[in-house]
Amino acid sequence: MSRVIAIDPGISKCGVILADIYEKKVYEAIVIKSNLLLKYVQKKYQKENNLQFLIGNGTSCNNYIKDLKQIAPNLIIAEEKNSTYRAKQRYFEIFPLLGIKCFLPREIFILNKNLDALAALIIMEDYFDIKVEDSKKIDTKTWQK
Repeated sequence: MSRVIAIDPGISKCGVILADIYEKKVYEAIVIKSNLLLKYVQKKYQKENNLQFLIGNGTSCNNYIKDLKQIAPNLIIAEEKNSTYRAKQRYFEIFPLLGIKCFLPREIFILNKNLDALAALIIMEDYFDIKVEDSKKIDTKTWQK
């Protein structure tokens, strides 16, 4: 199993990454409302049942583990300590500041960004001890309904 769905669980929203750990490539990076997570995972599992699932052990993972294990019995619970903090740093690796923006405080460019998908990426990279090399091509989109 080389394809992985990594989840950064949250109370109101979750970051989700669909990636291939051997190719070190991210296919999808989204932030989804928490109440849609199980439906999303079930849909992905039905399309491709040879997926590995990984969820961070933070904020509200216990709300999802039982239901996720019914959908995907191969669920792995991974350490996610400081993943959101590290996502802020990773954001600037993927989307570097250019030109005059380099001289302004970085924090002003990240205030309204959804970092949950990047936190899910960090959880996956830490667990599998890899780094997505082509991270500059990650298009983090927000899908919230």
